[in-house]
Formats: sequence, structure tokens, C-alpha cells
Amino acid sequence: MSTKLTEKEAEQLIDGKLARYFGVLSADANREQIYKSVVMSVRDIMLEKRQKFHKEMKRQKAKRVYYLCMEFLMGRSLKNSIFNLGIEKPVAAALKKYGVTLEELYELEPDAGLGNGGLGRLAACFLDGLATGNYPAMGFSLRYEYGLFKQKIVDGWQIELPDVWLPGGEAWLTQRSDKIFTVHFDGWVEERWNYDRMEVIYHDSNDIEAVAYDMMVSGYDSDAVSILRLWKSRAKREFDMKLFAQGNYQEVMQKDNEADLLTKVLYPADNHTEGKALRLKQQYLLVSASLQSIIADHKRRYGSLDLLPQMAAIHLNDTHPALSIPELMRILIDENSYSWEKAWEITTATCAYTNHTVLAEALETWSEDLIARKLPRIYMIIKELNRRFCDELWSRYMGDWDKISRMSILNRNTVRMANLSVMGSHHVNGVSALHSDIIKQSIFKDFHDFTPDKFTNVTNGIAHRRWLNQSNPELCALLDECIGTGYAKDAAKLAEFKKFDTDTTVLDRLSEIKKTKKQQFADYLYKKQGVLLDTNTLFDVQAKRMHEYKRQLLNVLNIIGTYNALKENPDLNIQPKTYIFGAKAAPSYYMAKQIIKLISFLAEDIKKHPKIKEKLNVVYVEDYNVTMSEKLMPASEISEQISLAGKEASGTGNMKFMINGALTIGTLDGANVEMCEQVGEENIFIFGLKADEVDRIWKEGYYSSNYFNPNPNLRKIVEALIVGFNGQSFSDIADYLLRQSPIADPYMCLADFDSYSFTQQKLSKLYAEDKRAWNQKSLRNIAAAGFFAADRSIKEYAENIWNLKSVILSKK
Repeated sequence: MSTKLTEKEAEQLIDGKLARYFGVLSADANREQIYKSVVMSVRDIMLEKRQKFHKEMKRQKAKRVYYLCMEFLMGRSLKNSIFNLGIEKPVAAALKKYGVTLEELYELEPDAGLGNGGLGRLAACFLDGLATGNYPAMGFSLRYEYGLFKQKIVDGWQIELPDVWLPGGEAWLTQRSDKIFTVHFDGWVEERWNYDRMEVIYHDSNDIEAVAYDMMVSGYDSDAVSILRLWKSRAKREFDMKLFAQGNYQEVMQKDNEADLLTKVLYPADNHTEGKALRLKQQYLLVSASLQSIIADHKRRYGSLDLLPQMAAIHLNDTHPALSIPELMRILIDENSYSWEKAWEITTATCAYTNHTVLAEALETWSEDLIARKLPRIYMIIKELNRRFCDELWSRYMGDWDKISRMSILNRNTVRMANLSVMGSHHVNGVSALHSDIIKQSIFKDFHDFTPDKFTNVTNGIAHRRWLNQSNPELCALLDECIGTGYAKDAAKLAEFKKFDTDTTVLDRLSEIKKTKKQQFADYLYKKQGVLLDTNTLFDVQAKRMHEYKRQLLNVLNIIGTYNALKENPDLNIQPKTYIFGAKAAPSYYMAKQIIKLISFLAEDIKKHPKIKEKLNVVYVEDYNVTMSEKLMPASEISEQISLAGKEASGTGNMKFMINGALTIGTLDGANVEMCEQVGEENIFIFGLKADEVDRIWKEGYYSSNYFNPNPNLRKIVEALIVGFNGQSFSDIADYLLRQSPIADPYMCLADFDSYSFTQQKLSKLYAEDKRAWNQKSLRNIAAAGFFAADRSIKEYAENIWNLKSVILSKK
């Protein structure tokens, strides 16, 4: 429920923190001190709420879900916490005394960039949805000292700088000195029988301690608070005074430095052996510390681990936490004396797995030798799991070595984490209806044949209160007038907005709100990056991780085509457009970085032609993050969701654009399929090949030259790439499209180009000639977006996978 807080109580809380932690009176406090005092006050309110909820959880002996993910892209917490607690008005009023506004304090908070993109943002949205649904929940990840990275574009090239978030972000974290667990790496393992019990002894191991830091996430109008537990690594060995006294300072500090490295950076580059080893150790640190914490808490509450599946749901978000399966086996067998068979029964009844991709590079595999060296006990367990599983498969598919080989965990000196995740989970889900069908027919077809009932779907969802209520208060004011405020709690109520799609007053208001949000974003971008935007142009936005399959390149090819046409005829009558890109590329991903460079140089080239600039602009948003996204989504008019059909698992950016009234141009890929079903195909702009058509063309043989040769427009575009922009040739991208070995144009940009270009022209024509029809489609998108709320996703997980019930506080 909303927290009851008066202005006076808010003042007293803030004054108390200023005096206790900073030794200052309100009149002498600076903004950073006020910010941290407000954060600590909000934390206290959430802690009290959490304690009440925790007491009721214990009383009801409620089952809990534990959500493991390598990344949680939390963004800023202050605004979300204050909104969800319902204390915005008293806190804003109390701050007048200090001469600051809430908006000014929000800007002091750094983004908690503990994630890369959709995966981490989804996990953050789910914590919000779990708390709002009153589900007992805890997320687990690592307390990275530096987030992904700060992106700087220098001469068109992406440069990675450290993302320092802790100085401002640590105010949200509570160190749990009572939650410290030892994690074993390296060395060798001895199994020794002691009477009827097996002992496992670690020799020459390198032991690391994982220290817990907790962050709270409040639900909206609910009783619950979710906990995100982040692990920080530190050396276990005691400080060696003897070595220090002898002057061996470097040797003394080496162990500390090696331990600190584990939680230094999110996703260290893995294009070398040291990086691979560090990533593996990060994953095991997360898994081992989290499982030890879960088991310790369960034993304290319930005693017997026989009850673990009834009282705990452990969810693996992607393959990064796949080692949870052998680690849970290790804890059950080595530390709690369970038989192999009983341990496996408990493990497979407790764990579930969400797959997020069909891309081969994202289906993790590790060198068998690396796991054997770094995680010797885990390797022993994986080997035995694989032996028993292959025996089971042989009894079912006798003689079918190919099938058994495809399904095995170990194969050709690699450990296949997706296979391990599927084998050890009671449920496996995709994240959109199309994606869930594809994995059953492709990467997990053999597993689906073996255990078909294990597979299900849960379409992704977004924390709509962050992406609508907090990011677009102007639109919410209109929604409140038209349909009331109930959609904040129940997004399905947005559907009631559709009945206003012929109301001229509402449509005009919608248009004015979009103009306001465009201007706000333009002002924000100018302040951050010094870039001027023409708000009278149509804002066409592609904001997502930079990757070949997401096809930012297809977007750029179409822009080059328009640029060519305008250079031939600057007086061409077209709808003025600003194309906005926001994306980070993985540090070692050359092609992604080269596409960023192409966009940047193209943008600079266009600026040289003032007359063309009136009709065509390209802007690259530097260091795109959650906060920038909260400003950009409401300002967007076209949402680019143009991945090659069959490659995007779901997407969540598409949903954030949709709920803010942008019209989607997209392929029938991921959640676009369900968006089309929800809003109607007349209100979304679908183009390109379907997933089955893509498969058929690949089987027959895809040759990009078949699309290039007969198309004079494409030939001019590729020629322009070779000539280059702003003095830089991009002949390597031309080669990528036409001559790359073993396959040119691997994501079929040229195959979909004509369809995409035609659909772009359709959109521009509608915007230029029929604003009323445009606004109607925009309104219908908003009204249809309720299905894509994280609250709905979480309810489906709870009912269909976790068997989890809400905990409601009794009203006395």
C-alpha cells in the first residue's frame, strides 16, 4: 500500500540523517549531503515496509523465488522508489526548506549501470513487478565496481571509459557482514569416505570470500519489497604480517588484487584466455555465493532440504547462472550428505531456466580444460551428470549417436551451458511466442522431443510505471482524465483509452504532448552532448544494443539512399526527418564499432549541406543509458524494431516505445508478432521476410548479389559506402554486404531493403499528410500496450513455472 508520510515527518527524517551522518544543519547542507540524506530516509521507509512483509512471509511459510542474473540494469533508484512508495508530494514539499527540488536531486544520482541491455533491464523490471505483485523474491548478481562502460565517440570511434557508479550509488546498498560465503577456485579435490559419509577435501585451492550488499526495490501500492543481493569478492587469506615486514609488499597485496578483480568490471573482454577465465570465475562466484546463501536461509527456517522445491524457486536468467545446477548438487551431496539420486530430484524440482537467444555466440560454451582447472569439483559433478544423462538418452534413443551427441553437456572438449540449463530445469521458457516456438524447433528440438512438457512461453514485459508514469507525466495526466488512474496498478486498464480514438480533443492533446516531450528531449540532449535537434522534424529512433542482427546497418542504408536522392535534388518534397541512434557496442566487436563510425561520419557529412540538413539529420546519442532512455522513449515517433526475423528473442525497447505512442516499423520477429496481434496490423508497420521464409532462403542458399545486381538504388548506396563520408571510405562494409567469406550480408539487409524502404516511405507519407490518422494509431498503440507489463509476465511465471503465491498482509 502507499506509505503514509507527512511533510513534517519527511523533514524530520532528512534533518536526522544530515545531523547523524554529516554533522550539519539543514541551512549548511550541500546538495550531495541532502541527496544522500533523502536516499537514506527512503531506505528507512522501505526497510520498515520490508520488515513487516518479511514477518508475514515467515508466518505464512511462503515459498520464495530467487532470480539469478549476471546483470541488473537498475538505472536510477530514487525516482522509482519515491513513486512506488507514493511519497512524492510530502518529500517534494519538505525539500523546499533546503532550497532544492526533487528533479535536481534525481540528476545527482548516477545510473547503476550493472547491465548491458535488454537482459539486465528485464531483470530490473521483474524485481519491480515481483514486489508490486506481493511475491516473496530476491535477485542475485555481482556488485561490480564499474558498470558496463562510459561510451565516448572520438572521431567516430567508440572509446570505453570506466563507469564509476559507486560514489553516488552506494547510498542504496547495505553491507551484510552476516552474509559472507567462501567460494573455492583452482587446486585439486580429493574424495574420501569416512564411514558412511563422503568427505570432499580441497587441496591448494584459491579461496575467495563473497560479501553481500543488499539493495531494496519497493513495489507500487503493495506490501512487498524485493531485495537485490550483490556479491563483492575479497581475498580470504589473512594479511601476512611476516611477508609485509620483510618488504614483500607486492606479494602480500597480490591475493587481494586478484580477488578484487572478480567484481571489478561487468563483462570483461573475453577475446583472450585471461578474460575467459575471469568471466567463468565471475559466473561461479555469483552462483556459489547465491546458492550457499539460499541454502543457509532455508535450513535456518525449515531444517530439511527435502522441502527445498516446495519453499524455493531458483530461476536462471539466461545461461550465465547455469553452474547453479552442479553447484546445488555439490552443496546437497558434499555438505548435506544426500545421495546422488535424491540430490538430482531436488535440483531439477527447484531450478528453472529462461532462454534469451538463438544466436550461437550467446549459447555459452566453455573449454572443458578451463572448467577442470578453475572449478575442479564442479567439473567432476558435470562429468557425472553428463555420463548419467547420456546413459538415459541411450536407453531412449539407442544407436542414435548424433542425437545423443547434440544433447550431451560435454562434447569435443566443450561444456555446453544451454544443454546443462535445460537438462537440470523443470521448466524452460522463451520470452515471446515466436521465440518459444523457434527454440522448440531448432536449438532445443531434441530436448523438446525428449521432455515436451518442460517447455513453455512467458512473453517479456516492462515496468510500465517507470516507462510511462515516471517518464511521461504529461501523457499520464491525459490518461488520468480519460480513464482514471487504475492503469498504474493494472496496465490492462489502458485498453479503455481506445474508445477515445475518434475524440478530436484527445487526439490534439496527444499531439501536443508529443511536441512537449520532443522539446524536453532536445533540451536534455543539448545540455548533455551539445547537439541541436530540429523538433519540427519526425523523430525516427533506433535505440538498442549495437549488433549485426539488430540491423542498424539496414537503417543506415536507407538513410544513405535518401541522402543520395537529396544530393541529386535538394528540392525533393519529402517529410523532414531526424534519425536518432543510441547504442553501445561490445569493446571487442569490430563490426559493431565500424557501424557506429559509419553513422557518425554520415551525420557529419550531412551537416555540410545546409539545404539537405533541413530535411535529413542523423544524430548519435553518446553513452546511451537508462536515464537517457527515459527521456528519449516519450519523444520518439517512429520505433525501429528491424532485426532479421527469427533472431530477436523478444525485445523490450519495442514495448517502451509503444506505451509512449511511437509507431513501430518492424519485422515479424520477437514480441513484434504479439504487438501486431494486440494493436492490429493496421496500426503497426510490418515489413520484410518472415522467420520461415528466412529459413527457406538459407536452406536454398542466400546470395546478396541476387538482390544487389538488379537494384540501381542499392548499387548507388553501396557505391556511396565505397566513396565514403566526411573523408572516410567504408569499403569494408561494402565488402561485408557483397563479398565477405563464408557468407556475405549474413543478416540479409539487402534481401529486406526494398520492403523496408517502401514501408519507411509509407510512414513518412502518413505523418506528412494525415496527422489525425497518425495520432489515432499512436493512441491505439498506447491502449494496446497494457499486455506488455512486467506485472503480467511475473504473474505468468508465478502461476505456471514457480508455483508462487502472493503474500498479503492482514489488515488489523
